[in-house]
Formats: sequence, structure tokens, C-alpha cells
Amino acid sequence: MMRSLWTGASGMKAQQTNVDNIANNLANVNTTGYKSQSTQFKSLLYQTIQSPTTTANGDNKPTNAQVGLGTRVASINTSYTQGAQLASDNNMACCINGNGFFAVQGEDGGTYYTRNGDFNWSLNQAGGLVLTNNAGNPVLDRNGNVINLPDGAGSAGVSVGTTGEVAYRLADGTTVSTGQFIGLYQFRNPVGLEKQANNLLAVTAASGPAMEENANPGLIPSTIAQGYLEGSNVNVADEMVNLIVAQRAYEMNSKVITTSDTMMDTANNLKR
Repeated sequence: MMRSLWTGASGMKAQQTNVDNIANNLANVNTTGYKSQSTQFKSLLYQTIQSPTTTANGDNKPTNAQVGLGTRVASINTSYTQGAQLASDNNMACCINGNGFFAVQGEDGGTYYTRNGDFNWSLNQAGGLVLTNNAGNPVLDRNGNVINLPDGAGSAGVSVGTTGEVAYRLADGTTVSTGQFIGLYQFRNPVGLEKQANNLLAVTAASGPAMEENANPGLIPSTIAQGYLEGSNVNVADEMVNLIVAQRAYEMNSKVITTSDTMMDTANNLKR
């Protein structure tokens, strides 16, 4: 069996994954807080056809003969560059400027992280107002607690400061702080975060533990802009160019397979 058949097949499989990833980026071009991903490749094992030997005159050959066996996907990396700040009609919309992440409580009780600040107030079982994301997951403060409004406080006059401080307005127009701050967390290696559904991210050993910005003075603090949402950082023009490149690479690898098939057919017909 010719090596080129398997080499071409590995290239087609790798480029298919690349196209799948580009399609996901384009599908999420309008997803709040979405971060684009790029596919990285690596070569497979090399097969040694001839080891370094000597020539007929006894001289050492400078190189050996090795043939590569194709490629595969090494990783799919996420770019956490800042997205555009977009105005929102939602008063509780929050946009992070910086490297921070919001923390939310998942349905399983665990803590997850996101850049999507499309928040709203929801009623809990006791009838109180709780700050949640658009999926209904409670948003957590600096201490990992659910953010609540005091009894009798309405959601209409709630404000969020640049540091995440939550305050509400009394009937006489006085603004009172709840004493809670929307938590902002950073990671030493955010690329290592594991993606979940609903634009949530889970901590892994590769990402390192979550570091609350206020408790770690060595971090550059992020700020929050109320009334704005962070758009995705997907560049449509770049993704379309990448899609064309991936398509051409897929076609070239398929051409390798058809050429190898033609060569094998020619070899099989030598006796005719």
C-alpha cells in the first residue's frame, strides 16, 4: 500500500476539522462574549527509509532518508483578545474591559466562568431578586456568593460601578450600595479553560485556579461598563480567507489520493 494514500487521508481529516472550527467561529460571530478559535497542526511519525551510511568510496553520507506520514490536529487554541463594546437596551448588561471573567453558578452547583455579561434579575424561590445570566444561572460576587437585592428594592434603579459594585435607588432618589461586588476573576493560562455549553468555561489543571482580582493585587484589574455587551472577536474577513485556504488544502490532499490511485492502477496494468 502506498504511503501517500494514508498521508493524503490524514491531511483531509485534519482540514475537515479545520473547516469545522472555522464554521463554528462564523456561526458564533454574533454570540456575546464569544472568543474565536484557531486550529493548530502537527506532523505524524517519520519513517526511515535509509539510515546514514557510507558511499561506495567509504565517505559518510551527511543525511538519511525519511518520509513523513502525514499530519493531525495538535490543538484548537482560543484567542482571548478584547471584543467590541456594544450598546445594549438591557440596563443590567455588563461588559468587561480587561482580562477578567464573570463567575456563575451552574446547574450542578459548580462555579463556571464567562465573558457574557447579559445579566437580568430573576425571582428565587423565596421571592427575592437574584442576578442571573440569560440562562438563569446565578451570578457570583467576589466571595463566591449569589448577588441579591434587599427586600423591597426594585430592579429598575440598580446600577453597577466600574469596579462591579451593585447599588440600588430608593424612592427619594438616594443610591444605596448593597455591599456586593460582581466578581471578576483571571487565570494564568485562560487558553487551558474547558468550554461548556451556554458560553461557559470550566477550570482545568491547564488553566490554573481562578484568581479573584480584588484579592490579588499583582493582577491588572478589569473594569465593568454597565449597559454594554462584549461582542465576539471573530473577524469575518480572516475567517473567510482561512476557509478558502482550508478548502484548497483539502482539495490538494484529495488530489494526492487520486494520483496515488492512478499510479497503482498503472502498476497493476503492467502485465497487460
